[in-house]
Amino acid sequence: MNTPYYLFDASKFRERILFLKSVFPDKDLTFSVKANPFLLSALPDRDTVKYVEVCSPGELSLCRASGVPGDRILYSGVMKESTDIREALDYGAAVLTAESRRHYELIASECERSGKAARVILRLSSGNQFGMSKEDILDILMERDKKNVEVAGIHYYSGTAKTRLKQIEKDLQNLSSLLEEAESRASFSPAFVEYGPGLSSEYYEGPYEEKDRELIKLVSEPIREFGKRYRTGLEMGRFMAAPSGSYFTSVMDIKLNGGVNYVICDGGVHQLKYHGQNMAMKIPPVSLIRAGKEIWSTEAPGKDTDTGTGDLPGGRHYCICGSLCTTADVLIRDIELPELLLGDILCFGRCGAYSVTEGPIAFLSRNLPEIWLRDGETRLLRESKESWKMNTPMSF
Repeated sequence: MNTPYYLFDASKFRERILFLKSVFPDKDLTFSVKANPFLLSALPDRDTVKYVEVCSPGELSLCRASGVPGDRILYSGVMKESTDIREALDYGAAVLTAESRRHYELIASECERSGKAARVILRLSSGNQFGMSKEDILDILMERDKKNVEVAGIHYYSGTAKTRLKQIEKDLQNLSSLLEEAESRASFSPAFVEYGPGLSSEYYEGPYEEKDRELIKLVSEPIREFGKRYRTGLEMGRFMAAPSGSYFTSVMDIKLNGGVNYVICDGGVHQLKYHGQNMAMKIPPVSLIRAGKEIWSTEAPGKDTDTGTGDLPGGRHYCICGSLCTTADVLIRDIELPELLLGDILCFGRCGAYSVTEGPIAFLSRNLPEIWLRDGETRLLRESKESWKMNTPMSF
């Protein structure tokens, strides 16, 4: 393995999903592929995770290449054109979302053109560019007479990294209000409601797993109560995938500037991203690997995780930076570690969600990292790839 690289652990991914299923045994789970497409091969069966949410034609192609059948696809996304809808219908997508009146009309037109049927859920906006207003949804429901289009339910997602019960309660109140009005004004009762709670995963303060489980237990009661009235599906990406990923980057340079020990790594913020990193002022789980062995970790038993000094002598404060030519490329602003050596490897944990897909990969034309999956055996999913070609004009 050549740094930088990601290592995703299939067993941790499945363990998190099975935990969710144990808390919500009667809920249909959906995995949002945008969180980490490299976990698709580790996805449990459809009895455990019913749908895979895609938000673009490219993500649909990823699912096709990974062998995800059409009847597991929930095709979402704020921007859809006729060609996108046609491709989804041709692939046999189980459900399509309509995020606007135009989406609904485009889906109906493609169904009429092809003779194919579509199961549609209407997305309610939470006050941003996603979804549509309650008024638009009610208008569609009162006029729902499109041939081959079944309006099956409502889709709602209001944001990510939620940690408070009140946020979930507000979401479910908004949904209940819409559905009650839909029943009274349009005689509409949903076959199911697809709800994205957008739960956070703990990144900075252990014990990580215990805190995640406490959060689920905190929000489970109102979700169960809502589910007594409406069949509910839960769409998640971050919470499912976050614990399964590690990112490895090597120490390439160490220098003292203005009293600060700067460490330059071969990775950077274009490949490692935690939600709400606050300019690297917080410390995620990190371990130090030297000569192939882990010699220090923020999570190691018997070590002082508050100061990070561990059992090794010679602790120093470091500012951990990446390989990009921007002052924003700081992974950790200040951490106390054993004295670092060139060639040491820093392993960052709990980055299974979004790091691999969300970073600005084309910046500075650095190579894309290797990607490995541990699933019984450890296998290479993607070799390191050159990104400079994406920044090269066609005339070159």
